[in-house]
Amino acid sequence: MSTSTAPPIRIANCSGFFGDRLSAASEMVSGGPIDALTGDWLAELTMLILSRIAAKRPGAGYARTFVTQMEHVMGTCLDSGIKVVSNAGGLNPAGCADAVHEVADRFGLNPSIAYVAGDDLTDRLGDVIAAGNDFAHLDTGQPLGDLAERIVTANAYIGCWGIVEALNQGADIVITGRATDAAVVAGPAAWHHGWARDDWDALAGAIVAGHVIECGGQVTGGNYSFFTEIADMTYPGFPWAEVAADGSSVIGKHSGTGGEVSIGTVTSQLLYEIQSERYMNPDVVSRFDSIDLNQTGPDRVRISGVRGEPAPPTLKVAMNYQGGYRNQISIGLTGLDIEAKAELIERQFWHACPYGPEDYETVVRKFLPTHKADPATNEEAVAVYKIIVKDPDERKVGRAFSNAGTEIGLCSIPGMFGTGGGPGPGQPFGVYWPALVDATLVPMEVVVDGRLAVVDSTPPEVPFEPFDVVSPSRVDVRPGPKRAAPLGTLFGTRSGDKGPNANLGIFARSAEAYWWLSDFLTTEQLAELMPEASQHRVDRYDLPNILSLNFIFHGLLEEGVAASTRQDPQAKALGEYLRAKVVDIPMSLLE
Repeated sequence: MSTSTAPPIRIANCSGFFGDRLSAASEMVSGGPIDALTGDWLAELTMLILSRIAAKRPGAGYARTFVTQMEHVMGTCLDSGIKVVSNAGGLNPAGCADAVHEVADRFGLNPSIAYVAGDDLTDRLGDVIAAGNDFAHLDTGQPLGDLAERIVTANAYIGCWGIVEALNQGADIVITGRATDAAVVAGPAAWHHGWARDDWDALAGAIVAGHVIECGGQVTGGNYSFFTEIADMTYPGFPWAEVAADGSSVIGKHSGTGGEVSIGTVTSQLLYEIQSERYMNPDVVSRFDSIDLNQTGPDRVRISGVRGEPAPPTLKVAMNYQGGYRNQISIGLTGLDIEAKAELIERQFWHACPYGPEDYETVVRKFLPTHKADPATNEEAVAVYKIIVKDPDERKVGRAFSNAGTEIGLCSIPGMFGTGGGPGPGQPFGVYWPALVDATLVPMEVVVDGRLAVVDSTPPEVPFEPFDVVSPSRVDVRPGPKRAAPLGTLFGTRSGDKGPNANLGIFARSAEAYWWLSDFLTTEQLAELMPEASQHRVDRYDLPNILSLNFIFHGLLEEGVAASTRQDPQAKALGEYLRAKVVDIPMSLLE
């Protein structure tokens, strides 16, 4: 148990993804007091993008936008004693550190710059497999096997202790490879408070705080279901977390900035890209069913009560391999006889194409019937029909495929037009492969000003007393009439990608509404409301402490975001789709 008496450390976020607001670092450094500046640049898709950048430009493979941000704030951070921690190193943390060194030299500054590596297993796959790790797919159980030869990225998710070591050695700026999104927050907190590796509850609280602020503006009103209730969403401020010695935290933002920090925005972000009540991390397992939220003032939400369990002995590994090439035709179907028009497009296209559907590794057909009867505008009369193909052979999905869609243009359906770009070559796509690896095989390599230290990734083997989490008492809705209304009238959602799967979290803003939702929204009911839920295995997890349910749609995103053929490949809108569904809701809740 932590015995730290240090004051809370205020840790700010300045990036939620590769491409986020460049000015956020300056805004967080100049907008109010902070002790550490952190950012998350990485996602499964980002690693694939960085691999393509590195293939074109040797020595690249990291987020140049972070280097640009350091040009903006490095001097101020050094003057103010603000530590900087980022996973912008991506596939090349050493190269990123060198680029930051160049910035420092240009400005005549002399920071201590560290980087944390060891996560990249791409060149070690053969040896690790020989050591007994078959890298079985987390969802299908299939061993990696011969696909190992096609892997272009393989990175273990490392935790916060390499960051702690770098800060202990006096680093001002710490750049990591594939550290977890929350580790960049837990690292400065653990260093500041002097936590031990088995301070499970304190670490769990810091990981929750890190998860809440890791996506920047998503906790200050971005992607929030009830955004219309926020006074100023023109330019939301970025968040910070004030992490106390016991791991509890206060989430806030600088005064005078747009957006809002509320129990609603925090709950929404808590549900983003999670699975069960156990949030697995290389440093600790955070129990999301123990989280307690309290609004302590305007734009201030306190997170407390978080319990932690020992970290697992394995690390998650995110791998990507080249899946081949993809192409599509997309045709507008207007007015009457929509189904017949789609059928004719299908028949004529394959007659014109030199290859048949059976010649492709994958063929996906999508009929999007968005047309309306008696349409008020031309756009309201249009449905869309798509044919999407994937194959390892670039020739088959290139011009041979796309030209067939062009050639039938004047001898097909009335009103024919394409809804995408013109005919073109096939585009490469990647396939995501999640697996586990023994943590003993992935030591972290911490380099501070050229000095190497090695930090073990394995959790300590110490006695642990299991605990039970007490759920809040049930509150029943008083009996009475019901009225048809969209679920979103009462409930907010947040959805996103989890490898080949998608998560959909839905939350209430009153105990009565939550317990009604808990009874109503079974997986069977969800399947009636959403065809996607009837076509895939769906798991439900209950989080009554934050008035939320979380659903996992297995396989919805096919082989992962880079390979998904969905219109919304990252399932960002899945939750808002559910909110639009009209159901019978007790009038006592609606009133």
